[in-house]
Amino acid sequence: MTRPQLLAVAALFLASTAHARIDPHDFQALSFRQHPGAQLPLDAQLRDEGGRPVTLGQTLEHRPAVLVLEYLRCKNLCSLVLSGATAAISRGGLVPGRDLELVAVSIDPRDTVADSVAARGMYARRIPGAEIDGLHFLTGSPQQVRRVASAVGFPYRFDPESGQFAHPAGFVVLTPEGRISRYILGLGPSASTLRSAVAGAAHDHITPPAHPLLCLCFGYDPDEGSVAALAWRLTRIVASIVALCLLGLLLLLARRRTA
Repeated sequence: MTRPQLLAVAALFLASTAHARIDPHDFQALSFRQHPGAQLPLDAQLRDEGGRPVTLGQTLEHRPAVLVLEYLRCKNLCSLVLSGATAAISRGGLVPGRDLELVAVSIDPRDTVADSVAARGMYARRIPGAEIDGLHFLTGSPQQVRRVASAVGFPYRFDPESGQFAHPAGFVVLTPEGRISRYILGLGPSASTLRSAVAGAAHDHITPPAHPLLCLCFGYDPDEGSVAALAWRLTRIVASIVALCLLGLLLLLARRRTA
C-alpha cells in the first residue's frame, strides 16, 4: 500500500468519529456525474485571495487547468485530493503559471479570504518553481459556486449535524477555453497520468468518462444504539486488529532479515 493510500485509510478512520445525518443510501447520488467536453461558466463571479472579484475565465490565462472543488475547513479527504494533485504536478515537472493553472474553488461559504491566502501559500511551497499567480484559491456565493459545480457534475450536500459537506473525491482537467478535458477520480494520481491529461487538454483533447469510482469525502457515524452503529464499531475494531497484526508481521520479517 502506498503512502497516499495509507493516508486515505487513516483519514477515513478519523472521519468516522463525526456524527453525520446523511443517509448512506444517498451516497451513490453523490458520485461524479461525468460529461466530458462540457463548457464551464467562465463568467461565474468569484473572489480571489485578495477578496477581489474575478471570473472563472480570468483564472485560466489561456492555459490548461486543474480544477479542484473542495472546502478548506474539510477534516477528511479534501486536503488529500489537493495534496495528490499538487504532488502529481510537482513529480510531473509541471509548473503552475507556466504549464497550467491550479484552480481550487471552495464549496463552503464559511471559507474566508484568509483561508484562501494560507492555502495558496502552503500548496505553492510544495511545487518547485511554482509561480504564485498560477495558483488560485477562490471563494464565492453559493449560487455562483453551484454554477461551476453543476457544470463539472460535482454534487455536494451539507450535513448540519456534523458541519461537513459530502462530495466526491477527484478533480477535472480543463482545456484553455474552459471545457472539461478529463476526469481524474479518487486520490493520488500518477505524475504520468496528470502530465498526459494536461498535454491532451492543451490540444483540446476530450477523454471519455473515467471508470466510475465512488470515493466520497465525508465522515459517517450511524446513530448510537442502532444495529448499524454496533456493526460499524465492530468493523473498526476488526480492521484495527488486522492492521496491528500486519504491522507485527512486517516487524517480525524485518528482524529476521537483519538477523
